[in-house]
Amino acid sequence: MSDELVLVTGGSGFIAQHCILALLEAGYRVRTTLRSLSRREEVLTNLKTGGAEPGHRLSFVAADLTADDGWADAAAGCTYVIHGASPTPSGAQVREEDWVRPAVDGNLRVLRAARGAGVRRVVLTSAFGAIGVGHKPRNRPFDETDWSDLTGDVAAYQRSKTLAERASWNFVAGEGRGLELAAVNPTTVLGPALGPDYSHSIRLIKNVLDGQPGCPKINTCVVDVRDVADLHLRAMTDPAARGERFLAATGESLWMVEIARLLKQRLEKGASKVSTRVLPNWFIRVVALFNPAMKGIVPHLGVNMNASGEKARRLLGWAPRSREEAIIATAESLIRLGLVNATE
Repeated sequence: MSDELVLVTGGSGFIAQHCILALLEAGYRVRTTLRSLSRREEVLTNLKTGGAEPGHRLSFVAADLTADDGWADAAAGCTYVIHGASPTPSGAQVREEDWVRPAVDGNLRVLRAARGAGVRRVVLTSAFGAIGVGHKPRNRPFDETDWSDLTGDVAAYQRSKTLAERASWNFVAGEGRGLELAAVNPTTVLGPALGPDYSHSIRLIKNVLDGQPGCPKINTCVVDVRDVADLHLRAMTDPAARGERFLAATGESLWMVEIARLLKQRLEKGASKVSTRVLPNWFIRVVALFNPAMKGIVPHLGVNMNASGEKARRLLGWAPRSREEAIIATAESLIRLGLVNATE
């Protein structure tokens, strides 16, 4: 058990809340940032759903990635920082710059605050989007030596993640003054939802359960959010993690139709609306002309996105749950929380 103080940025986020749960379970004190403290009760409710009532062991600070205010206070007295706050798809971003600048500047704000407070190590929540996008098709799984090719077809969100992670490594190398950095790059993050404000990834499972007309031919690795949180804690304290990136991926990648079939097999009545029909690529391309939400998946149609989590297993002893467990835990949590209309 440790009584050290850890800052987790973006406490309203799905991964961040599971990191908070894991830190509290491990005996740490936690401080978390919110853009608005009006979301404090929502966070506490979600943590209670996850089995924690932290009391005085959790505190809140108002801080926004787009402004300097609050970051020095947030980092003060902290041994470690888990930086998970990031601009995420909301529809309000009009230009690519609306994604990139907050992501890059936000990372640098947090790193400067951490350096100023004498923080030992920052663990950056990056993304597979900084590794596996924009490439020509390949025969080997993606690994931590890969960076997304920004000359390829890369969405603004993934571009922002790539540039923000690169800026973080450059800052620590040039201006870190001994500040340590590790990065966790999760693939599609599934696992138990804690409330109605869940991640973009979990919406994939919700849409299938809600009866979307079929499965686009898209391929992804998955990982359970509880294992992503565990990997953050390992990357935070293990000497071997200093200066390293870690892909969070469990097993081989899956096609969406394989996920749909698993849900039908395992949930039975709860998956009564699930379709295992594969939607042709031409159909998705036509729909994307009228539906901006579909436009982002067009570059990924038919592309194998396999990635390896072997490095985290080898260096840090990470032992994640199976793909199947992550997928079923997602679906069961959505049904339990009444967030999906799964039955006829």
